[in-house]
This record gives sequence, C-alpha cells and structure tokens, in this order.
Amino acid sequence: MTSRERLGGIIHSYQKYDPVSFPSPTAPPPDMVSSAFDHMLAYGDMRRLTPEELARAVKIDPSQIQGLGPSIDALIAMLEERKRKILATYETDGVRKKARGEFSMQATETEPPKQHRKQFRRAVREEQIHDLEQLWYQAGDERSPFAKSLLHLMEALGNVYQIDELASKYAFTGHEAMTVPQALRIKEELEAIDKLLKQLEEARETAQIGVIDLEELSQFAEPGDMQQLEELRAQVENYMREQAERQGLEFEKGAFRLTPKAYRVFQGKLLEQIFSDLTASRSGRHEGPVIGEGAVETQRTKDYEFGDSVTHMDVASSMVNAMLRDGPSLPIRLKGEDIVIHKTRNNPKCATVVLLDMSGSMRYGGQYINVKRMGLALEGLIRSEFPGDYLRFLEMYTFAKPRHPSELAELMPKPVTIFDPVVRLKADMSDPEISEWQIPPHFTNIQHGLQLGRQFLASTDTPNRQIIIITDGLPTAHFEGEMLYLLYPPHPETEEATMREGRLCAREGITINMFLLQSWNQTREDIQFAYKLSEGTKGRVIFTAGHDLDRFVVWDYLNRRKTIIG
Repeated sequence: MTSRERLGGIIHSYQKYDPVSFPSPTAPPPDMVSSAFDHMLAYGDMRRLTPEELARAVKIDPSQIQGLGPSIDALIAMLEERKRKILATYETDGVRKKARGEFSMQATETEPPKQHRKQFRRAVREEQIHDLEQLWYQAGDERSPFAKSLLHLMEALGNVYQIDELASKYAFTGHEAMTVPQALRIKEELEAIDKLLKQLEEARETAQIGVIDLEELSQFAEPGDMQQLEELRAQVENYMREQAERQGLEFEKGAFRLTPKAYRVFQGKLLEQIFSDLTASRSGRHEGPVIGEGAVETQRTKDYEFGDSVTHMDVASSMVNAMLRDGPSLPIRLKGEDIVIHKTRNNPKCATVVLLDMSGSMRYGGQYINVKRMGLALEGLIRSEFPGDYLRFLEMYTFAKPRHPSELAELMPKPVTIFDPVVRLKADMSDPEISEWQIPPHFTNIQHGLQLGRQFLASTDTPNRQIIIITDGLPTAHFEGEMLYLLYPPHPETEEATMREGRLCAREGITINMFLLQSWNQTREDIQFAYKLSEGTKGRVIFTAGHDLDRFVVWDYLNRRKTIIG
C-alpha cells in the first residue's frame, strides 16, 4: 500500500485520461502558496495536513492537466455496480431478527442483582445502551459476572442498532440471508463506497479535485487499475513537489515549510488582488512626479535660477554652453547663464509603526487572520515599491512586542485565561519574582504599543511619521511606571493613560491612524475613544470589516504618500 508519508498518497483525478498530456513546463503553475499561507494564517503553524485537507488545499486548474487518472465516470460506474450487486443479493429482515434474537438471549441469560433488577429490565425493554452502561458503572466490580454479561449485552444491542441503520439506509432487494457479522462487514463496505462516490460526484460537478485514497480504492479496483493509479501517483507527486519548490514551499517531515521566496510570492498575489479593482486615479498608485527641489534627479533639465542647488548641476551641458559662448579656449569660465540644472523628483520617506491587536477578542470571526494578511500586504508593498520607507510591526496584547515581518504569519490571538465579569488586577513588573508568563495575556495594551512605537519612530530622520493601530475596541491594560494594570470592563484610568501617550505622540509630530474593526461587542464608547485618540494627532479613524482591512490599509498608505509629495 502507499505510504501515508508520501505526497502522492492522494490522487487528483479528472474526467478524462491522457497521461501524455501533462502540464507544459512553461504553463503558469497552480497556486500552491496561497493555500499554504491561508492555513498558516488560520493556525499559526504548518501542522501536518491530512490527505483530504491537503488535496482540497492544493487546487489545480483542470485546463492545465488534461484529465489525470481513470475517468471519474468510470470510477463512479465501477463503484455503483459494486453497490448495486450487493443490494440485489441480500435481504435484511432475517438478519434484523437474528440480531434481536441474540440480544434477547443475552438479556435472558443475564442475572442482575436484586437492587438493579428493575432498572435492568427497563433498559432491556427500551433497548437503551446508555442505561446499560450506567448499570455497568453501578455494578462496581468490573470482574463480576453481572458486569461481564452487561458488556456482552451492550455489544449485542450495538449490533441491533447498526443493522437497523443498515436496513433503513439502503434498499436491499435480494433474497440471500446474512449473518450478523456479515451484515456489519457489508455495512462498512457500503459506507466506504458512498464516501468515494460523494468525492467523485463532487469533482464531476464542480470540476475540482477528487480525492482517491489508494489504500481504500484497492478494496474495489482491479490489480491492473491499481498499477495504473500507482504510476499516476508518481507523476502527481513529482509534479506537485516541483511546483511547490518553484513557489518556495519545502516539504519536510510531513509538513510544508514556507521559505522567504514563498513570502514574496504570496505578498505579490495579495497586492495583485488588492489593486485588481483599483484605477490609477482612485488610488494614487501611478501619480506623476512632483518637479522641484528634491532628492532624485531626472533626465530633464532647466536653466539655473537663483536659489537652485548646484549639487544637481548638469556639468556636461553647462561646460558646452560656456564653450559655445567663449569658444574652445582655456580656462573655461562658467557664468550663471551657462549653468543647467537637472530637474528633480521628490521622494519623501515615510516612517510607520503598525500595532497589530492579538488580544483574546481578535479570535471572534477570525479577525486576526485579516490583521496578519494586512501586515503581509503592507510589508510587501513597501519592500517592493518604497524600499526607503521605514516600517515596524508591534504585536499588541497585554504587552507590546516588536515582531519581524517573517513572524507575522505565526501570530495568534492570545488565549483567554480569566472569565470573571469584572477584573481588577495589577502586577509590579520590576519584581524579579514576577514573569510575563505569569500574566494573563489576552488584554489589550494600546498605551504600551504607542510607547514602543514612539521610541522606534524617534530614531527615524523623516518628519512623515505615523502609527497605525489595528484593533476592535477599547484598551483594557496600561502601565503606570513599572506597575501593570489589567482592568476589565475598560476603565477610565486605562483610557487616560493611553490618551497621555497619544499626546506625547502629538508633541513629537507622530500621526495616529486607527482602523477600527467591527465586532459583536463594539460600543459607542469604543468609537468615541478611537476618535479622541486619533484627532489629538490630526489622524483619522477608519471603520472597516475585517475582510477589507488589507485593501483599506494599503490604499491609505498610498494616499498618505501622495499627500506628502503634493
């Protein structure tokens, strides 16, 4: 049988069979990175996928592979014929009577103790396994004859249940009688056939991948078909591994590992998706250069004017002008009218710190997935188009921690460890006996995030500095010196401490823009606090549903740069 450790242990089958028509090396590869990243964003790691999960995660366009494997119609026909023969051969009335007869005989032979006799008879009469199980626990001694008899009785009643289900689920039309063990085997076989049929019919209707487990299919297929499928498995395995490596996925020890190349591929796909509905006039993505005193020289030139910097002088053109005026004599004497200056384009740098809320509430509705997707999209945009800009990410929960872009996909909302309706806790973090690991992590400390963000931005050499806060509500934690306060429901002391940090940002010229995610417990106080914090630094509050977060943040960043250039 095929080893479960191998990627080819699953077979992607299509409606036609042409093993020669495998994808061309120049054909666009299937998108394997997006599925891997979606899994990473949801779970925080690349745990090993089951064969079914892996098959459904990796989607191959049927137009790229002209029908792998035996035809889906042929497989369905084979399984349906097998099922038809079984149903046309056997009948179930007799085996149902046998199963009930065995249960009744077991019940008659069981002698319950006097204190359990009434309960035992009711359980047998009503055919309730749960009641028999309770009697077994009440018997006390599992080695007693009564306890052992109850185990056999529960097994016999379980057989009654399964055979009743077999008779009601399938329409048997034959006349051959079955024994109880034979009926149970036939039930297992029919259910396996139904499972395979469901997968194959879905593939036929949706043109998506059907999952065929070679080990399971070998129970029904001919040896020649199995050899053919084994050869196909090798083809699929080689193709999938090759495409995974091309896109930066490495398969190690039963799991995929995302390489830096995979991050770049996924970020490129995110940005392509974000800008697919966007015209240049709406986004400012293709804005024209602003001409004037700037940092980047262009090929265009102009005559020197008073106030222009000679650092951008076109030396060759200026010398030619001087020689044309005085002739080819030495020394060459430059005058103001000879000097030509390169026009320049402003290329202002932005410095941005992004606070990513990973508190306990971000788990609701999968908000944390959208936050991480936004972070990867913004980092990809800046790295590819604005490499001179400064970008830093901070994970925000009970504390705030700097995170490298490569860590974003692994971030997860913190588990809730306190369920009291009112929490009023404090901890002296200067105490060597107190560790961060002892502190409940699921609170929201915007104040600490702003403090760290302000410290990072202090070292940048641009006046264009901003902090972007991605959160779903009010802060519930803050520092007073080394003393950490955890206050839920949100408390005015926490709000005031956060506002103080916001005023320090305003004093240093740092703009705070807040993206407020919709949540089930969002209140008017959440919105009022967001406005107070952002307006104090001439920032804005942007309300967004989680699935639009990446688009809104990227567009906002581009519009901010356009404003700075203008």
